[in-house]
Amino acid sequence: MSNKSINLTEQLYAYLLDVSLRESDILKALREETSSLPTANMQIAPEQGQFMALLVQLIGAKNTIEVGVYTGYSALAVAMALPDNGQIIACDISEEYTNIARHYWLEAGVSQKIDLRLAPAMETLGSLINEGRSSTFDFAFIDADKESYAGYFELCFDLLRPGGLIAIDNVLWDGAVIDHHKQDVDTCAIRTFNQQLLSDNRVDISLVPIADGLTLARKK
Repeated sequence: MSNKSINLTEQLYAYLLDVSLRESDILKALREETSSLPTANMQIAPEQGQFMALLVQLIGAKNTIEVGVYTGYSALAVAMALPDNGQIIACDISEEYTNIARHYWLEAGVSQKIDLRLAPAMETLGSLINEGRSSTFDFAFIDADKESYAGYFELCFDLLRPGGLIAIDNVLWDGAVIDHHKQDVDTCAIRTFNQQLLSDNRVDISLVPIADGLTLARKK
């Protein structure tokens, strides 16, 4: 027994996947194709995708936001969990990587649920606010450039309804957040964001040690 989160060895992680991961063939195919890319470290873990799919089901999400699409694994996992009339506003700037995403979304039969906006996410989120969509979204996932996390969070917070949930990825940053020799822009941005969120009384929070760390923030 342990009174803190246990360390996952390679063997224990394999066991975790063996007894809990219900990854569809289409999700697995997308993950395997992505693993061959030089930027494959940007791919979320499969158990995280499954966790987020469960979250959107638990809160009855219909309208969601994704900031940072990459090759589309997280969007696919969430889209497959949304109801038939659900929608993801998916923000990214890479046509190359999102072309891979589009292929799998289409093959999975969920492309009609995903509105991909190829533009800087700040612009896309701002335009949604200008369209009067504040307080209308149920869920948001932030997994893009770390320096902009605070800005993305504020815009998503505005767009979220009370009781809605924001999930923020990479908040443990492969352990760099506790290494004070690491003073690069991304690491410092994540440290600052984590500290700011701790004292943000507008939300209830929990940092879940899944994959590279996922903070859940529920709008009060």
